[in-house]
Order: sequence, then C-alpha cells, then structure tokens
Amino acid sequence: MGKHMNISFSIVLVVIGFMLAVQFQTVKEPVVRDTRDMWELRDDLKKAQELHSELINEIYKYEEKIVQYNSNRNDGKEEVLKATLEELKEAAGLTEVKGPGIILTVDRAFNEIGVPSEAVSAEILRRLINDLNSYQAEAIAIDNHRVINTTVIREIQRTTKIDSYSIRSLPFQIKVIAQDAEKLYNRMKASEAVDEFFVENLKLSISKPVAEVTIPAYDDPIRIKDMEPVKTEKGGN
Repeated sequence: MGKHMNISFSIVLVVIGFMLAVQFQTVKEPVVRDTRDMWELRDDLKKAQELHSELINEIYKYEEKIVQYNSNRNDGKEEVLKATLEELKEAAGLTEVKGPGIILTVDRAFNEIGVPSEAVSAEILRRLINDLNSYQAEAIAIDNHRVINTTVIREIQRTTKIDSYSIRSLPFQIKVIAQDAEKLYNRMKASEAVDEFFVENLKLSISKPVAEVTIPAYDDPIRIKDMEPVKTEKGGN
C-alpha cells in the first residue's frame, strides 16, 4: 500500500512540476507586439477587404451556375456546360485574352557599374512574376509565351527557359493584363523590381497603362499527374 502511495505521490509531483514549468515559460516569454504602423495596418485591411470581395464574387458566380444547371436540365444544359468549359479554358490560360494592362521591356543596362548582361536569369524572372501575381495580374506572357499556374522557369545550360521555350536574346517584352491597369502600374513603379534588374546590369522599363494588351494562349502540352478517369457504374451513374 505504501509503495502504491509513493508512486501516486510521485506522479502528482511530476504533473504539478510540469504545470509550473509551463506557467513559468508562459510568463517568461515576452509578448510579441505588432509593430506595424497605422498606414501598414490600413493597407493590410484594404488587401483583406479586396480578397473578401473577390471571394464573395466567386461564390455568387458559382451559385448562379448552379441555378442555371437546375433551370436548364434539358435543352439548355449543353449550352451551360459549353459556356462553363470556355470559362475554365480561359482561366487555365488555354485561350487568347485581351484587356487593359501594361508592357514591361527587359533590355541591357548600359551603366558604369559593370558589363551589360546578355541574358536574364531565371531567379529574377521568378521574383518578377511573383510580384505581378501579388499585384493581381490576371494574365502574363514573357516574350510572347503565356505563363500559367504550372509554368516552370529555370536555367538549363546557362539558358533561361519558360517551360520548353528558351529566352536567347535581349530585349524582350513581358505583357500583363490586370483588371485595374493603373493600380498595377503604380505598384510596379513603387516596387524594387527596377533596382533588382539594374543590379544584374539589366534595364526594366514599365509602360504606362494601355487600353488593350493581347496575350496568346498557352501552347505547350499540359501534363496532368495523379489523375485518372472515373469509372462509371452500371446504368451510367
């Protein structure tokens, strides 16, 4: 009995010790304060509100599709499916698109800090694409080659490749479509992209917003992994 009492007492002491240690650690750790100023908080709030608005619009769009499917189950169902397919193809970058946007030009920088570059690195292109996407770019083409979600930008034997397409000469253009081209232009002018290209002896020129930019369809084969057709059951279900 005494042995069991000692074991129980030891377990209680271990639990109490663990709780005290956690409490001490919680007290010891400093409170991490939010160091953002008022303007940064307003900017973050604005971005969150824009994202919320975009999500609401997406929800309304798909709810409208559901209503169309339910109300056109017979004659009109095929037309709704065709329209949805075209929307999906456009979203995937498989169709040519036109809209307001800006045009970026990448060329050699003839400056005094080094020899002008003869090529652009994959790393700086990836950073630029990430910036454009964060600024709500809707469609992008590099040297007239469409960039989509599965696009791979890499260097092979000192040649930068956009998927299977090689960028071998300067200058070349990067075309961008955005719903608010003026906003995209202002953000790009305020970004560090121009300086980053200049460090690599490259010049990044940003055109003023234009009313219509044409971006071609993605022309490389799209490889889909980890997917297989669904086997239909008897009766076509």
